[in-house]
Parts: sequence; C-alpha cells; structure tokens
Amino acid sequence: MAISFGLVLAGRTVGSQPNTVNQQPRRLLPCGSAIVFVLTAILGVWLHRGVAAESGDPRFSVLVFSKTTGFRHDSIPQGIAALEALGAEHGFAVDRTEDAARFSDAVLARYKVVVFLNTTGNILDVGEKAAFERYIRSGGGFVGIHSASDTEYGWPWYGRLVGTWFASHPEIQRATVHIANPDHPSMKGLPLLWERTDEWYNFRSNPRGAVQVLATLDEATYSGGAMGADHPIAWCHEMEGGRSWYTAMGHTQESYAEPLFRLHLLGGIESAAGLAANCKSAGGRP
Repeated sequence: MAISFGLVLAGRTVGSQPNTVNQQPRRLLPCGSAIVFVLTAILGVWLHRGVAAESGDPRFSVLVFSKTTGFRHDSIPQGIAALEALGAEHGFAVDRTEDAARFSDAVLARYKVVVFLNTTGNILDVGEKAAFERYIRSGGGFVGIHSASDTEYGWPWYGRLVGTWFASHPEIQRATVHIANPDHPSMKGLPLLWERTDEWYNFRSNPRGAVQVLATLDEATYSGGAMGADHPIAWCHEMEGGRSWYTAMGHTQESYAEPLFRLHLLGGIESAAGLAANCKSAGGRP
C-alpha cells in the first residue's frame, strides 16, 4: 500500500468554488528522539486507517462548506486540498461547496459529516439553518475548523453546536498545545506537548463543562492569550443526537501541509462520522 503525505486533489465540486502511546511525563523529547517518535506515530496511524482506502467504495461522504461573508482566509484552498487528500488516502468521499442551497434535507442526508472550513459571517438563511438542525438531530456529524467559531453569532443553536464563539486573537506565532486526551482519535499520534505556529484564538466564553476538552493552549508559551490557565483549543461533544468536533487551529496555509495537523483533522472527521470513540468516553482535564 502506497502512503502519501502530499496534497492529492480527489474531491468532487458540488457547488460554487470562488476562490505516544508512551505515556511519559509531559516534557519535550530530544530532537532526534522527537523526530523518530512523530514519524513512527504518524506511520502507525496512517497504516491502520489507510487500508480502507484500498477497498474501493468510500466508507462515508463528507461535505466541506467554506462560504464566507466576513473575513476570508487565504488558506481555504489548501484546506480543501488537504481534506480531499485525506479522503483519497483513507477511503471517504469529499464534496466541496460554497452554495448554501445545498443545505436541504435531501442533500445533507447524503453525508455523514459536514465540515465548516474557515467559514465566517452569516452564511445560511432560515430554511437552511432549519435543515442543518434537523440533520444534526438525525445523527449527523459536524466538524468546525478555525473560524467556524467566527460564524453565525446570531444563531444560538449554532453557538452550542460549536461550543463557543471567537473573541480575538494576537499575531500569528509559535505556541505549545497540551494534549489533554491522547486516546481520542484526533489526538492519537500527537506529542503530548505539541509545538506549532498558528493564529491562536481567544473565545467569548470557556466551553469546558458543555464539551469534552481534548487539547489546551499554554499561554506561557506565546503572547496575547486572554483566557488564563485553562485555554481550550480543541474539543468535541454530542448534541441532540449528533456529534460535533471543533479545532481552533488551521489559520495558515502551512497548517494544511503539516502531517500532524492533517492527522488531527482526520481523527476529528472520523469521530464526527461516528466511526471512532464518541465524546462521552473522552476525558478533558488539562
């Protein structure tokens, strides 16, 4: 089986497209050991999940929605390409759209997961919102990436689905993410102290208590954090019969070329699809 970490365009356009297991204390490994650890972890997860991609028929289908009416991230094309590559490599179909009319009962029923990829602003009308709510209540899965939390501030149901809303961010910089639940599919294979560069969100409220927190941000490792010692950065929960997974990471174009970040997204998609452990079994303490 061939395994590729490249960006393979394998999706179908259905709407407009305008634009360690080793549980050691939390410490950074020496450079050489860290590289071996990361590569071994990624390879193991990819081998396990990649078998399905060779079976022919997709395991499930994902709709990637990237409509914006506010700020538009220039990383959206890279995000779409990364999700399409993950689908091609791991046996799920990816459709992409910015056409909100796709949010109907008949169309949404085709998909196990709907991904809001760097959406912003008000993107659905009343009827489309109602269809999406019915989709979640019928057992659908939701994945929110980065500015999915900068979307639909006037829709309380959506705020509960995501977990909270965006408030502010400092400049793009390097920081350390603490993995709170290494057993969750979206955290498996990641170092317990994950250093990476991104745009780090502060939120209007702390979602802990309403969600299962999967990772937190160490505000001592960067400038501009405003949430204190408990700063959730990725989480999941079940809501009204459906499943929701959110990561605040994914602002930069470079993020979507990172093998570890793509591994993070893959686990989030699979958990939202109901193919992996649900959020009731997730931990959440930092």
